[in-house]
Amino acid sequence: MEPIVSIRNTNIYIDKHLILSDVDFEINKGEFIYLIGKTGTGKSSLLKTLYGEFPLKEGEGSVDEFNLKKLKRKQVPYLRRKLGVVFQDFQLLSDRTVAENLIFVMKATGWKDKVKMKERIEEVLSKVGLETKGFKMPHELSGGEQQRVAIARALINDPVLILADEPTGNLDPETSDNILRLLYDISESGRSVLMATHDYQLMSKYGNRTIKCEGGKVIDSKNSAFATPIEPPGENGH
Repeated sequence: MEPIVSIRNTNIYIDKHLILSDVDFEINKGEFIYLIGKTGTGKSSLLKTLYGEFPLKEGEGSVDEFNLKKLKRKQVPYLRRKLGVVFQDFQLLSDRTVAENLIFVMKATGWKDKVKMKERIEEVLSKVGLETKGFKMPHELSGGEQQRVAIARALINDPVLILADEPTGNLDPETSDNILRLLYDISESGRSVLMATHDYQLMSKYGNRTIKCEGGKVIDSKNSAFATPIEPPGENGH
């Protein structure tokens, strides 16, 4: 199987500061993987390297057909069309409706056909259970609904990979459970999901492969003793 992400013997820097060394892992199509580690251990730096925010200076890395080592600034928007990024704080535009938030992203990534845009918006909102909320303003939605909008936005360009940076960090346990189940369902449909999280309680419900940032290294449970068994989320969160 051809991996969606391949990182080989990579060192990750912020400016000249080495954050992670000898990073080595792959992500295959449809895999759901947790990215864990204490604050400040390099999780966000790793994600930012994958979506082209930080340049890859040493080692080899690719996301889909993009070579991260040779990635030019002008290629970054094209890389990001292949990715969906979900943040802890939603990052919705507060002065626009849900649908207008999605339209903003679509226009920025080259959509022009209004009929196709409308169809795609209906499709992704339906996928996240918000088909009747397109006209709402973000402040009229709950935190969980806002995060679902953020996930719909991430799905707009039919990405091969979703990068979710602490997507349940601002949510209550039940809502977190629902968001995790939604992301898991997305991976079941063939997209890969890499989810950074601190929520070990949530992870203990749904064990999966884990990539851990610790002591300047990245430990892949695929190659180590702390692997947790895979248990897909059930209808009732058990």
